[in-house]
Amino acid sequence: MFNAIGRIFRTPDLRRKLGFTLGIVALFRLGSFIPAPFVDFGNVQQCLAANQAAGASGLYDLVNLFSGGALLQLSIFALGIMPYITASIIVQLLRVVIPHFETLYKEGQAGQGKLTQYTRYLTIALGVLQSTTLITVARSGALFPNSDPACSALITNDAWYAILLMVITMTAGTGLIMWMGELITERGIGNGMSLLIFTSIAATFPGSLWAIGIARGWDVFAIVLLIGLAIVVAVVFVEQSQRRIPVQYAKRMVGRRTYGGNNTYIPIKVNMAGVVPVIFASSLLYLPALIAQFNQPAAGEDPQPWVLWITNYLTKGDHPLYMLLYFLLIVGFTYFYVAITFNPDEVAENMKKYGGFIPGIRAGRPTAEYLDYVLTRITAPGSLYLGLVALIPLIAFVLVGANQNFPFGGASILIIVGVGLETVKQIDAQLQQRHYEGLLR
Repeated sequence: MFNAIGRIFRTPDLRRKLGFTLGIVALFRLGSFIPAPFVDFGNVQQCLAANQAAGASGLYDLVNLFSGGALLQLSIFALGIMPYITASIIVQLLRVVIPHFETLYKEGQAGQGKLTQYTRYLTIALGVLQSTTLITVARSGALFPNSDPACSALITNDAWYAILLMVITMTAGTGLIMWMGELITERGIGNGMSLLIFTSIAATFPGSLWAIGIARGWDVFAIVLLIGLAIVVAVVFVEQSQRRIPVQYAKRMVGRRTYGGNNTYIPIKVNMAGVVPVIFASSLLYLPALIAQFNQPAAGEDPQPWVLWITNYLTKGDHPLYMLLYFLLIVGFTYFYVAITFNPDEVAENMKKYGGFIPGIRAGRPTAEYLDYVLTRITAPGSLYLGLVALIPLIAFVLVGANQNFPFGGASILIIVGVGLETVKQIDAQLQQRHYEGLLR
């Protein structure tokens, strides 16, 4: 292992790519601590400290997790990579609704480049919308779930030009992060956007673990660490698990050359949906709480019954109803997303076109039905796995007293493991190209 790491730094091209990637990551983390214009940095830090001491959790915990803590600090990179993630998911889902998008996707590199351009435009539009919402919530004093007077004075200037400048700055920060991610993909070790998300989440791990040790004692800290390692091993095992459907290609003669005749397989992963259903479910459960937040009664008035019900049952993750809805939404969204991203009819048609068939299954419609049958059965344990992993932070919130950003569970651990495995594979492939020996044996 150490020899392989040494080979990475002895290879000039790979060393340059790794250094470039680390430099971009350092700039990304630096921007997460630079406050946006007209933000009172002292009040923000005071509210953050009070929020952490109380162990409270607010509406923006998930987005704050993906931004590496930059959101609640109201920095120039406050929105993080979340607008790009949302835009990518929306464009991917629109392929089912808009035939033009599906046509572009099938056109190859040129068409997918056009879809990427649409994703960039949508990212900027979402950046404007989300930055406006964030500034509005910060001005109302509802950004932090505590009653500290400093949390109502986070912005020092309420003039229209100051708010406009803050919106432009945060949106520009989102555009800059998007550009950084593309630079890492082109000139670094690849997976630029994923690596930036990985960096944001990994940056919160030490603080979360330290807070658990301080609040609950170091014996609980050791137990949490051991449980975390067991969860990581289990997630790696499931993420690498796949059902391999054998495919054979018939031999055919084109001129004097013979094509086909080889055997391969279709890999169907247990978790084909990745972390997207968890993001979908979290975002959907945040909507009622966000609506209730903007309908709070004035001083001396009683809250409306529906606002009180949402506040009691759908705001905090420690309620059984919240956990049940969260779990069911994840299971449902897993089936929905897998059905969108993997089309058995299209796969069967491509196999038939190139002379491929599954042994014992006729080409065409029977192949599509068989693939749909296998996909439905393998998605069932995958959806249950996603739901259970996503519930780990909520259960820890009840048992350990940690907030919902518990490091070893939910979207955080899925992204950390997934991006880590993919990055190791890419470095391994580049090492094999140069030394005929990879990072792992």
